[in-house]
Amino acid sequence: MRVEWPTLLLICATYAALAACLFWLPGVSLALATLVLIPVVALHSSLQHEVIHGHPFAERRLGEILVFPSLNLVIPYLRFRNTHLAHHMDATLTDPYDDPESNYLDPAVWTRLPRALQTLLNANNTLLGRMLLGPVIGQVTFMAADLRAIRAGDRAVLHGWLSHLPVAAALVALVIASAMPLWAYLLGCYGGLAVLKIRTFLEHQAHERARGRTVIIEDRGPLAFLFLNNNLHVVHHMHPKLPWYRLPQIYFPNREKYVTRNAGYRYDSYAQVFRRHLLRAKDPVPHPLYRKN
Repeated sequence: MRVEWPTLLLICATYAALAACLFWLPGVSLALATLVLIPVVALHSSLQHEVIHGHPFAERRLGEILVFPSLNLVIPYLRFRNTHLAHHMDATLTDPYDDPESNYLDPAVWTRLPRALQTLLNANNTLLGRMLLGPVIGQVTFMAADLRAIRAGDRAVLHGWLSHLPVAAALVALVIASAMPLWAYLLGCYGGLAVLKIRTFLEHQAHERARGRTVIIEDRGPLAFLFLNNNLHVVHHMHPKLPWYRLPQIYFPNREKYVTRNAGYRYDSYAQVFRRHLLRAKDPVPHPLYRKN
């Protein structure tokens, strides 16, 4: 059986770090335990993403057993898996309806929104807004869409939530039995989701050609590690079966090929992203190129 040891060992290390946050670090400093939990939650989501794409085992179901409990409590693994695989249809990237991970709206829908909601969504299109407001806005939007699907009879969506709820309840019970207060755990979850919003903020842009919609951020620092190199996002979309630790090995020797491929949609680092977009939106909320068929 094929085993990708870097990924498997990282999964084990992530759960060891979680245990430290729950049972040891609060005795040292609750603030420290909460701060450490933030990257743990973010990294676990990145590991779920790896499992979705067939790592660390050839048999994906084995990996799913390891990462099924979502440490963030609010995003069921099965829903993450199904929506993310649908997102990998590059021809529909950024489409307000067909791409489940799109942050764009149909311009016709946008014009009908109340002014206050437009203001809120415009704030959410800055990096600071995406980190502070994005976890709530994204969760409300996600759950509302899933509720509509369940009411329409989508059993896969219903199964995703029904399989998630008892596992999430067990995780909450574990937290209650630990040295970390539940409120501190929830704060760490929110922080972890906020960190993940840094990754998704720039992943895709509106572009006439599908190949120009996916970003490259040439960062090799702590955030690149937490995101398991998905900052080299065009490489991941072109080679979704590659494990996280091989993405830089593929990208940097062939940099010109990928930068040409995605029409130059590139940033030097996350520091550059923060400088450019902390308080300034990268693009509008209504999709600038959307046309009804």
